[in-house]
Amino acid sequence: MASAANRTRAILATLERKGTKRNREGMARYSIVAKKAYGVSVADIRTIAKQHGRDMALARALWNTGWYEARMMAAFVADPARLTPALMDTWARGFDNWAICDTMCFHLFDRSPHAWKQIAAWSRSRDEFVKRAAFALLASVALHDKQAPDARFVKSLTLIAREAHDPRNFVKKGVSWALRGVGHRKGVKPAALALARTLAASDDSTERWIGKDALRDLTR
Repeated sequence: MASAANRTRAILATLERKGTKRNREGMARYSIVAKKAYGVSVADIRTIAKQHGRDMALARALWNTGWYEARMMAAFVADPARLTPALMDTWARGFDNWAICDTMCFHLFDRSPHAWKQIAAWSRSRDEFVKRAAFALLASVALHDKQAPDARFVKSLTLIAREAHDPRNFVKKGVSWALRGVGHRKGVKPAALALARTLAASDDSTERWIGKDALRDLTR
């Protein structure tokens, strides 16, 4: 088998061929800001990733290129069972837009045995996208981990309440996503609704926005 470095070079060449100016302009319209981007659709990224399967060496090599699409692909080829908290921290510190943050959390980090530890740690971060990752990860775990006890998610409402005052755009949207995601679990919904109502009545504009956003979703 070709080395991870050789395969990475081949993948970058493929991504460059598939990239378009139109896609790069589309990224900008959706506030996806990246220093190095070819402009490749997520569908194409996933198709290429499927050809390689789970491969941690390749995932690391892809991430280290710094290219947006290569880093997105790392979420689909990395092995969640082989993630370490240190590697998750390193990758999270490299998040520079909501798309890479959410993709990593929704397709990779939420399957890691270290997910809950990272949620707690990242929720206190000063970095906007690391902090968003805490709540994107909480929302992802709430959706995907059907075996986790509801009590754990009820307890997570404390983190949501604590950070619901952060006015930064991508943080507050992440907190809302987490509250809505946790609230869709049947055993957690009453407690989530109670928190949403409390936030909706807050004097703080950010808390009020999050509370009302969650209530609209959870009471439909």
